[in-house]
Amino acid sequence: MINDTDNIRRKRDREEMNQLVVGCVGKPSAGKSSFLNAATDSNAKVGNYPFTTIEPNYGVTYYPSVCPCAKYDKIDQCAPRYGRCDKGVRYLPVKMLDVAGLVPGASEGKGLGNQFLDDLRHADVLLHVVDVSGTTNEKGEETTGYDPINDIQWLKDEIHNWIYNNLWKRWGNITRKQKATKSLAEIILHKKLSGYGTKLVVVKTTLDSMQVHEPIDLSSWDADAVHRFVDAFLDVRFPIILVLNKVDMSSSDQNITKICSKYPDMKMIPTSALAEIFLRKMKSQNYINYKEGDDNFDTNETLSTLKKCDEKLFSRLEKLRDLVLFRYGSTGVQETIKAAVELKEYIPVYPVKNLKSLSCDKAGGSILRDCMLVPKGTKVREFAGMLHPDLEKFYLYAEGMNGQRLGEEEEITNLNNIIKYTTAAVEGQHDRIKE
Repeated sequence: MINDTDNIRRKRDREEMNQLVVGCVGKPSAGKSSFLNAATDSNAKVGNYPFTTIEPNYGVTYYPSVCPCAKYDKIDQCAPRYGRCDKGVRYLPVKMLDVAGLVPGASEGKGLGNQFLDDLRHADVLLHVVDVSGTTNEKGEETTGYDPINDIQWLKDEIHNWIYNNLWKRWGNITRKQKATKSLAEIILHKKLSGYGTKLVVVKTTLDSMQVHEPIDLSSWDADAVHRFVDAFLDVRFPIILVLNKVDMSSSDQNITKICSKYPDMKMIPTSALAEIFLRKMKSQNYINYKEGDDNFDTNETLSTLKKCDEKLFSRLEKLRDLVLFRYGSTGVQETIKAAVELKEYIPVYPVKNLKSLSCDKAGGSILRDCMLVPKGTKVREFAGMLHPDLEKFYLYAEGMNGQRLGEEEEITNLNNIIKYTTAAVEGQHDRIKE
């Protein structure tokens, strides 16, 4: 049962989010809003008709990672300010959004295409929720026998066309500006792609993946070259995980096999969002003992402290256990969130004031209170500025767990992600900065 303390924590987690944003995308009625509800504390509107979602829905989900409290014998003292720690597993809050359903022709403004594509800019990784039961067509309308394999490529095509069209219609201006300013191609492209929430490093990584190196004359690129660039850009800026939803329906198995065969290199996870929602509801009502991500649950038959299920409820739970948990190992919801964060290679970083006690205040309390997920490649001093601008402004040095100083340009990894910063600020200001 969710109590007042849980509600306070969740409200706080919404207000102080890590930078990573996971976006749920797909056609209408594929189960995006249900997935958001299953993964978060949201209550997004759900309905089996097109465009249930008009404005983007937001929620907070949690990424499980190994907390340093286990390694340094601080499990009983660990006190996260955001998220929670459960016996050495740290659940870090991550923002999720469910945007309006996409239909063919969205890049030309059909359906809610313009709104969808504009909302998409805020996401770092995309969860493409696919209705693998084949009970909704490409417009999200109820049907039978629809082949969901069609949904995968056209979603990628719509996003591709959205970006390509915006670039190509301005390509003459782009090439003239490069020639006039003698700028590097990556600088010019970054300016044109900044509206998609793109950093310069994303453009550099895109060009590297194409094995194209500066100096690059953009006037030599034809339409095919720009298409190749957009494809490579999407792989870096908007990586996609296929969420094969509604796996509990009888028509799903055959469709899953076809999708796996056609897209062997894509990350995909079988899920049942409605099963996760139902299990969480039964847990809150004390009918079952269930932990998100597990492959089983307890009922009154195995745990006497639980409420006894009537025959109808017990039958429904047994069917869910057989069709989803035993067959796929879980409902797939927690696995999807974990995969999304790790696909972008985000790293949990713990700033502390005392490397011996791992406390975040002078009083010695608040052990491992703070943690932030940061992109791979984040530098030590750069992270100081992410915590607070004055930490970077008055930066003197940073130390790792072994007491050795870390280089300003040293990349943060899972091996040096507990950091103590020392600044040149006066004592009173120093306290304010660190809090």
